[in-house]
Amino acid sequence: MALKIRLARAGSKKRPYYHIVVADSRSPRDGRFIEAIGAWNPLLPKDGERVTIDTDRVKHWLGHGALPTDRVARFLDQAGLVKREARSNPTKAEPGKKAQERAALLAKAQEAAAAAAAAAAAPAEASAE
Repeated sequence: MALKIRLARAGSKKRPYYHIVVADSRSPRDGRFIEAIGAWNPLLPKDGERVTIDTDRVKHWLGHGALPTDRVARFLDQAGLVKREARSNPTKAEPGKKAQERAALLAKAQEAAAAAAAAAAAPAEASAE
């Protein structure tokens, strides 16, 4: 059985509250779980107690092969229980393929307009001399 340490949403509409649970990876997000080991309240201020974790139970489940999801791994890293490597996506800020094609077409059109303006200005300068 593949175990995950993940978030299960609770709370009402537009007022999220999450339980940190150990669950079978095949069970639904808010469905059956094995044990609740913490909570996360994203509505609290950042300097408040947003995350509560039962560290003994987390160590127990990690020892039994449970894998944390990315968000839970962030919480466990802040608590000093799991080392999470920082992600790097250097191409994230680049525009998509279609936007790059549009930019290339726009650059060609601007070059053509500049060349046409230069060609129109050159005969006018020659006749002025």
